[in-house]
Amino acid sequence: QVQLVESGGGLVQAGGSLRLSCTASGRISRTTMGWYRQTPGNERELVASIGSAGDTNYGDSMEGRFTISRDNARSTVYLQMNSLKPEDTAVYYCKMRSIIVTWGQGTQVTVSS
Repeated sequence: QVQLVESGGGLVQAGGSLRLSCTASGRISRTTMGWYRQTPGNERELVASIGSAGDTNYGDSMEGRFTISRDNARSTVYLQMNSLKPEDTAVYYCKMRSIIVTWGQGTQVTVSS
C-alpha cells in the first residue's frame, strides 16, 4: 500500500509563508492529490486538490494565497502557502485518491499573530 509523508510544517508569523511537501512511496501520476486541514473539534476541510491533468480546486478563502502543484517524477505534491493568518493554524494532511483513498500522518502548521 502506498504511504504518504508530509513535511514542511512549522511555526511562522502572520504574513509569512510555508511550503508543504507530500511524497508518496509509489507513483501518483494517475491520482488526484489534495491537501486538507483540521483543527481540534472540527471536521477536516479541503485546502486544495489537483487532478492528474493538473486541474486545481481550492477551498474557501484559500485561492489567491495558497497554490497546489505536483511533480509526478518525484511523486510529490506541494502546497505553497503565502500571507498566512493565525486562522490557518491546523494540522495539514495530504490525501491521495485513486482506487482507494490514502492519507498521510499530517504536519502541524502554527501561525502566530
